[in-house]
Amino acid sequence: MRALVFVALIVAGVSLGGCQSSWKGMQEDFRSLFGSTQGTQALAAGIRQYEEGKYAEAAESLNSSLFQGLSSADRVKAHKYLAFIGCVSGRPAACRLEFGRALAIDPSLELSAAEAGHPIWGPVFRAVKSSR
Repeated sequence: MRALVFVALIVAGVSLGGCQSSWKGMQEDFRSLFGSTQGTQALAAGIRQYEEGKYAEAAESLNSSLFQGLSSADRVKAHKYLAFIGCVSGRPAACRLEFGRALAIDPSLELSAAEAGHPIWGPVFRAVKSSR
């Protein structure tokens, strides 16, 4: 079944005759339907490493996941965790940059109550969001 859907997406993409915005949308639809196994695995590993306090390893996995293909929602999640890492590692510029990247993908992004109340990244997130 997946192969048939993939072929249909390819045929539809070819018939668009180079319409890049439609092609990008189709790629996003494909990722959300099937995900990128490697990308989602790297994202999950990065989040797990973050939760274990292994920030350098987590950042490597999260950055890797972004280059392996993720849905928009997962890209936002990767950038959010990279922002958290920047903040807890004493790199506020990196924290702001990653929150900005997440908000560029999803301007309606909100942190959970626990995340928003965090004393380090909560205020940074609010400042970045209010400046957009």
